[in-house]
Amino acid sequence: MKSYFITATDTGVGKTTVTAALASCIRKLGVDVGVMKPVATGVLQKTGFKSSDVSVLYHAAGVHDTEDEINPVFMPLPVSPYDASKALDIQFDKKVIFEQFAKLQNRHQMMLVEGIGGILTPLTRDYFVADLIKDMGLETIIITRSTLGTLNHTMMTVKTCLDNEIPVKGILVNNYDENGGPEEKNAPLTIHEITNIPILGVLPFIKYYDNPEMMVSHVEKNIDIKSLIS
Repeated sequence: MKSYFITATDTGVGKTTVTAALASCIRKLGVDVGVMKPVATGVLQKTGFKSSDVSVLYHAAGVHDTEDEINPVFMPLPVSPYDASKALDIQFDKKVIFEQFAKLQNRHQMMLVEGIGGILTPLTRDYFVADLIKDMGLETIIITRSTLGTLNHTMMTVKTCLDNEIPVKGILVNNYDENGGPEEKNAPLTIHEITNIPILGVLPFIKYYDNPEMMVSHVEKNIDIKSLIS
């Protein structure tokens, strides 16, 4: 079975929520799916996992892997990993990411790996999310919005993947508002016309989109999950 790196056009597009919902749906089909958030930054949680994103992924997949395996690099500042490493005087260690990924990949039938920020979010001064995807040897799924500006951001993300020889499985359009303006209604079709990348699904706008059960329902309804595991 294939494994995927879930990236996005920007931060706050819904990577964690969609990745968690995908993991839950794949798990319901009887597949042992592992999850990973190689790099996370943000406010340190008082209980449980350091990162709230990791907590969401862990519970959605129903795994028993350790926090260090799922999230080998955590920096307690809500900024890019590069900025966090400078501010905290921490050396970014990509070797530990590959070591933990190898463990999880051998343990599970397939993996969903969630990135941080967008495709060119800097992990170090000269090492970006795109480099991490390429070094992990994964096919990517891009999550984008349907709002104004998405065409520019999506094209740049796709171009970065192509320039780095990263195979793209497809694009997921999140937060689609059927009552939105023409730029929102036309976005999925236009993105496909220009990029020639498959649109894997269009997920509707949900006011409280961080509701796991609601997102799972919409993912099951709007995405052909079996096409991701065949």
